[in-house]
Amino acid sequence: MNDNYHPQVLVIGAGPTGLALAASLVARGVATTIVDQQAAGANTSRAAVVNARTLEVLEHLDVARRLVKEGVAAPLFTIRDRGRTLIPIDFSGLPTDYPYSLMVPQSTTERLLLERLEELGGAVLRPRTVTAIAQDADGVTATLDDGAVIRARYAVGADGIHSIVREQAGIGFEGSAYDQSFMLADVRLTGDAPHDEVILFWATAGLTVVAPLPDDVYRIVAPVADATEEPTAEFVQQILDTRVGTDRMTVADVIWGSRFRVHHRVADTYRAGRLLLAGDAAHVHSPAGGQGMNLGIQDAVALGDALAAVLDGAPENVLDDYSAVRRPIAKDVVRMTDRLTRLATLPRAARPIRNAVIGLLGRVPAIRLTLARKLSGLVYR
Repeated sequence: MNDNYHPQVLVIGAGPTGLALAASLVARGVATTIVDQQAAGANTSRAAVVNARTLEVLEHLDVARRLVKEGVAAPLFTIRDRGRTLIPIDFSGLPTDYPYSLMVPQSTTERLLLERLEELGGAVLRPRTVTAIAQDADGVTATLDDGAVIRARYAVGADGIHSIVREQAGIGFEGSAYDQSFMLADVRLTGDAPHDEVILFWATAGLTVVAPLPDDVYRIVAPVADATEEPTAEFVQQILDTRVGTDRMTVADVIWGSRFRVHHRVADTYRAGRLLLAGDAAHVHSPAGGQGMNLGIQDAVALGDALAAVLDGAPENVLDDYSAVRRPIAKDVVRMTDRLTRLATLPRAARPIRNAVIGLLGRVPAIRLTLARKLSGLVYR
């Protein structure tokens, strides 16, 4: 793979997607530069689920075992109406070495991916912001905020929903935002908190997700009309009291929290010549089902394979294949998470009917298996 360009690939964005891509490329001997505008990696948990398919694709990087060592295995995902289970989804029988949802903060995922990248000889240039990027027949030219110029064969935008790569490539990003805002909080709980199970409570008052994280921390997510920027213990407790009910839990402390709006968008294509997209630059959607970061990491590994092959002499249309394969998967995930989100945010009057129908569907083994395969990502092998 000797090449006059150094790097051969420029990766913009050092979140989980960018780090996984850079590590995949460096492991294959591809000269890679990764830049990120933050002075340090993420120090908040944000995404908290690593699913079975993501752990499978990270095996070749020797990252999967490290994640498992630091995460909490949750083999069960249940949808409940207060104390009544509507749908129990059991991952433990799935044909994988990882028959569970691995609950681990995004900051840990990024740290382990960065450590592996550095072990392979790579590094992140930060803080560096790409202010302009252009391409010609032979490569791409990226201009940084300090005036430096990087010349590479290809550039990948792993730079999120406001991707400069997508913008300057002229790639459309159609979609919209949901009306409701969401509260997210990592808290310490006392009482009846789950230790190996992710629970989605669908109460008449609204949805709430309660999920275990390492170190006896719990992730709480809920759509609310009046979410505060930094939720207090009292605010989170009110959510639990009105939506969780009989499974009583008491908030002892809020470690971190935020408010966010949810978009659902997919890029028109993942490739425009020598500019490519992966992760949130290519697709964003509801956090329902915990698919976002997983989809991005899976993009990264697939794109790493494609770029390494092309730089080793394979035809350019291998990069089109990457877009042709990964984009329909993103559209499928957006459809699934959109349905879950719209069901979760139905008007109050419709929620009892919804819960009754969901309870009936939850009795069908084939439906439970289909949901397990979707949520685990194994359906996208």
